Amino acid sequence: MSSAFSRLLIVIVTVASTTCQAAPLLRVCADPNNLPWSNQQQQGFENHIASLLANDMGMQVSYVWYPQGEKFFRKTLNAGVCDVVMGVPSGMEKTATTRPYYTSSYAFISRQDRHLAISSLDDPRLRTLKIGVHILSEPEDTLPPVYGLISRGLVRNLVGYSIFGNLTEKNPSADLIRAVLNRDVDVAVVWGPLAGYFARQSTVPLRVTAIETDPRNPALPMIFRIAIGVRPQDEALCRRLDAEIARREPEIHRLLAAYGIPQVSTMPAVQGGN
Repeated sequence: MSSAFSRLLIVIVTVASTTCQAAPLLRVCADPNNLPWSNQQQQGFENHIASLLANDMGMQVSYVWYPQGEKFFRKTLNAGVCDVVMGVPSGMEKTATTRPYYTSSYAFISRQDRHLAISSLDDPRLRTLKIGVHILSEPEDTLPPVYGLISRGLVRNLVGYSIFGNLTEKNPSADLIRAVLNRDVDVAVVWGPLAGYFARQSTVPLRVTAIETDPRNPALPMIFRIAIGVRPQDEALCRRLDAEIARREPEIHRLLAAYGIPQVSTMPAVQGGN
């Protein structure tokens, strides 16, 4: 074998080995059964956003599946088994966060054939209705709109559903939406993305109305900016994600609209710290 041919062969082998190297991984911790956000078939909008950003960074998404619950962050991002968690409130204490990529609010959801069209926590009809709400695992933790209803003396009107749902069911967090459909409750108060997505999927027409403020307590947050959670020490990754979120903002907003996710374009002054 000539020396020239040997050198050419070495070059070819080197190029081939370089092109065959796998792309670096972006490890994403996500719930395997939690539409509209994520599922194991990668049909959720968070799955699509993660892939969009990873591709821009020359990375490949690799999932670590773990059901949402009170131990989620301790068992996933904080345990170092993944690099990011999609869909966390901007400024969340448990993790560092990127720039937000959408802003949404809590909402009322009811069957259109009930003709309720409730849009305020002060609506007097709420005093005669069964109101479905999500409850957290810790009794001292209360979601903002639930706190607003309790402060109005409506605790006996509330019907609680676990925010994590029955994990043996498909999309367990949608139990509250199913309660509206089945007339187990008259109206429900739910996080906007959940309400908007399942209203779009439902064969029974549903009405979704945003709750952007509590008239009696404007400082009570009803609107949240949503970002990607990263470990505090991963500053370089956070900056790269920030840049791609900014660059891909139009595509992300179109994707959210396709899923029926209600988006709030501006934040009230009292929400400025979020």
